[in-house]
Formats: sequence, structure tokens, C-alpha cells
Amino acid sequence: MRSCICVLFALLCPPLFGVSCPGDQAKDEGSLILLEQNWAQALQRHDSKTVSCILADEFEDADVDGRLHNREQALAHIAQRRPGRNALSEMKSHIYGEIGYVRGLNTVTDPNGKVIANVRFTDIFVYRDGRWQALSGQETLLNDR
Repeated sequence: MRSCICVLFALLCPPLFGVSCPGDQAKDEGSLILLEQNWAQALQRHDSKTVSCILADEFEDADVDGRLHNREQALAHIAQRRPGRNALSEMKSHIYGEIGYVRGLNTVTDPNGKVIANVRFTDIFVYRDGRWQALSGQETLLNDR
């Protein structure tokens, strides 16, 4: 009886035992755009659990300063992010088999709405385990906006 209760508890409370990432995502360009928007919103909320479902185990990123970050470093940085808003625009997505990418513009504003930065980004994804996972990201700071 005790083991049945433990199993039932584990099934009903999966967040306590690890992150359960959604599967069965559509394999289309609209899903990639939606995933980018969810990623940006999760960063605003300092939601590392959601971001951990988006980043592939082998994720690597080159930030606006050219510094490279792996998945572990990217997730650790989420808690240190300054308050602000990410407004994504100019997004285009393309899919080639199991690989897709999204290119867009992120306008970052402070809590008062002042523009802090305009960042052009390209994120590369792989469709694996029924969902899109980010493999790589590249950001470029735009000075002309």
C-alpha cells in the first residue's frame, strides 16, 4: 500500500521530480515562431524550467559580445537577468526536414518602457522527441536603431 501511494504521488506531482517537457509539437513554421515567443516570455519571468525544455542538451549560444555559452551557462544566467521586456518582431521561420531556424529582432526595454537594446537573432532548432529544441543561438547588437 505504501509503495502504491508513493507511485501515485510521483505520477500526480511530476514537477517535484523533474521537468516534463511537452511533446507532440507541430512540425511547422508557426510552431517555431510560437516557441520563440514562449522563450522570450520565459526569460522575462526568469522561468528556467520552461527554458530548459526549449534548449537541447548540446545548446550553444554566441551573445552580443561574442561570448560563447553552453546550455548550463545559459540556464544559470536566467536568474541574473535584469527586469525588462522582450518584444519580438520581424520574425521569419524556415524548416528543412528535422532542422529549422528563426530569425528576428528583439527590442529589449526596461520596466519604464525605455529601449535598452535592439538585438538581431538567429536560433537554430532540431525536431526531436516530438518537439522543437534549440541547438544554437546567435545575437547581434544593432546600433543604428
